[in-house]
Amino acid sequence: MREALERYFAAERARQLEELLSFLRIESVSAQRTHEQDMERAAEFVAADLARSGLDKVEIMRGEGHPVVWAEHMPHKDRPTVLIYGHYDVQPPEPLELWNSPPFTPDQRDGRIYARGVSDDKGPLFIALKAIEALRATLGELPVNVRFLVEGEEEIGSLHLGPFVAAQKERLRADLVLSADGAMWRPSEPSLTLAGKGLCGLEVHLETANQDLHSGRHGGGVPNALHALVELLAGLHGPDGRVQVQGFYDKVRELSPQERSEITSLDFDEDAYRRSLGMEGLYGEEGYSTLERQWTRPTLELNGMGGGYQGEGGKTVVPREAMAKLTCRLVPDQEPEEILALVKAEIERRCPPHARVTVRREGGMARWYRMPSDHPVLAVAGAVLEEVMGKPAVRVRMGGTEPCAELFQRELGIPTLFYSFSTSDEQYHAPNEFFRLERFDQGLLAWALLLGRLPESMR
Repeated sequence: MREALERYFAAERARQLEELLSFLRIESVSAQRTHEQDMERAAEFVAADLARSGLDKVEIMRGEGHPVVWAEHMPHKDRPTVLIYGHYDVQPPEPLELWNSPPFTPDQRDGRIYARGVSDDKGPLFIALKAIEALRATLGELPVNVRFLVEGEEEIGSLHLGPFVAAQKERLRADLVLSADGAMWRPSEPSLTLAGKGLCGLEVHLETANQDLHSGRHGGGVPNALHALVELLAGLHGPDGRVQVQGFYDKVRELSPQERSEITSLDFDEDAYRRSLGMEGLYGEEGYSTLERQWTRPTLELNGMGGGYQGEGGKTVVPREAMAKLTCRLVPDQEPEEILALVKAEIERRCPPHARVTVRREGGMARWYRMPSDHPVLAVAGAVLEEVMGKPAVRVRMGGTEPCAELFQRELGIPTLFYSFSTSDEQYHAPNEFFRLERFDQGLLAWALLLGRLPESMR
């Protein structure tokens, strides 16, 4: 089986890469309304590719939000069904001036493809699509039953995925989810991700006067909205790195000694990590290592803020309003709604008396997720990674959020295995996002081999 797959991928590589480049040229930015037609084009691209691979049923399902691509091929009565998940939407590419090549004009150089969305999630999703194609071409039939769910809202919090899954349980019923999303830990070794954080976000608006005021006429006698907001936000963290929100840590599940030992045993050089980011020092909650903070401790981050004059040149005003966007990454057993309410109450409590503050929810929410460490698919997936990549696969967690995983567990009762071949250093969500061609080739073979070996491992 492996030799046949390798011959197929070698023969079809040029064609498949050109198809991937076509996918990357579609500006499927879910956060921006100006790209609604591009979202349709991306959904149509995925649906057409699945149809060409010979899946029995392929539909673009439209409702609230961006389209969902659903497909299935169920040739076996006595073999497991795998639900393959991915997303075709991408992050906004701004700031454009920091890209070395246009974000939607894919550029191949130095063994990489540079483009917005190539690592998160179009490249990894495309690998899953081509693995299905290769298995049909080399074996004549898929070794397992498959269903696909490819959404267009992951980058904006999967706002409508929950209602969709709840309404389509029969169409999505499966024994396991294979996610094409969720990057490996680092490029030097294969990894399997067993847990991810939850997410909630909010936007803060603070106002003082009814208009911007002349800083000479009024300065020193009236409150400055930017000053007030900066002071308020700075108070949300203490000097020890802990979040200063009443009740924030009340439900946090502490690590067991075994869990801390497993994380400590990983080969991680904090100083090398710091240097790779161009930083003078690391920062975080005292009493925990960097990996523990990133993977297992909750966070509150200021993602952006604005107010006052930001155009060219100067404008001497005392701003009347300021705003900020914040997100929290959540761990067991925090609940998004509860954390939002706690943060909102803390911000309102800290608002200076000379200002007015409004706090509203921003984006979608997701709960944390953990995959059972004894699930049989982990052993076979690890063996495939070692065979293809030449190193044993380590088991890790991630600080990011994959809303689908907890949702599939809750609504469908099945675990999710993250099987993405992007890596955490590929600058997704940032300028000059890239995907290694070596990982593209490895991913194609690993996905096809894993699907081929699932019937035996999931009896």
